[in-house]
Amino acid sequence: MSGFIVAAAQYPVGEFAAWEEFEDKLSRWCREAAARQARLLVFPEYASMELASLLGPALRADLHGQIGAMQDLLPRWQALHARLAQELGVYLVAGSFPVREDGGYRNRVFLFAPDGGMQQQDKQMMTRFEREQWDIGAGSGLKVFETALGRIGICTCYDVEFPLIARAMVEAGAELLLAPSCTDTLAGYHRVRIGAQARALENQCYVIQAPLVGEASWSPAVDVNIGAAGFYTPVDRGYPADGVLATGPLNEAIWVYAKIDPQTLATVRETGQVFNHRDWHHQPGPASSVKTIKFG
Repeated sequence: MSGFIVAAAQYPVGEFAAWEEFEDKLSRWCREAAARQARLLVFPEYASMELASLLGPALRADLHGQIGAMQDLLPRWQALHARLAQELGVYLVAGSFPVREDGGYRNRVFLFAPDGGMQQQDKQMMTRFEREQWDIGAGSGLKVFETALGRIGICTCYDVEFPLIARAMVEAGAELLLAPSCTDTLAGYHRVRIGAQARALENQCYVIQAPLVGEASWSPAVDVNIGAAGFYTPVDRGYPADGVLATGPLNEAIWVYAKIDPQTLATVRETGQVFNHRDWHHQPGPASSVKTIKFG
């Protein structure tokens, strides 16, 4: 394969009076990207929270109650994504969904294949809001998905700010890391973006960020959303000098497209100006190996 087009959504949180309105919106977005020949569509973290607008006023305002009520919508939501992936012949990364499990909730990203199959990856590192106010806990286990497009890992938002998560996926063969995100400040967006760029640099791989955008005053969870999609690469021969393949305009509701070619990663890892991927294990050991020296 000589590369393929990826579509990263700057997806605007919506408000609906009926399920059919949501289905129409998602279908239009997916069909637009497929019409541009995108083979992988990436939606943001917590894009599913717009479904809470379908609940009554009391649940809309209830930060905890709404995710409990949303569980009834999950099978229908999954079926819609599976149908769209199969109908359009694309890999579809759905906006993450707070899924009830083991008496708590997990922030779960679902990946749908062109044959309608479904896999999942839970977020590992929880933000203070998720942990302290929303009671959403960390998932267990990292996965790499071997697809017709290559090996893909998913580092949801805060996850991509931690190098060992991405490194574990890359050492398991991931060539492309996806970073669906949801941030309510410009600083939050830049933290995820800087993390994504750093992971691309360290691992000499592709990292793609897809953010939630827009405002939803009715929602206590996703009321303000700031960000821009970005495609980040190794910083070396054959790639952009700044490691930025493409970015979108801040906060606009738009798809951002770029063509990537994971096969080029082997070349840069073997013949690049630097060998970040190869040299990872030459770093000094843990903190216990560091000497503290009194001086002056």
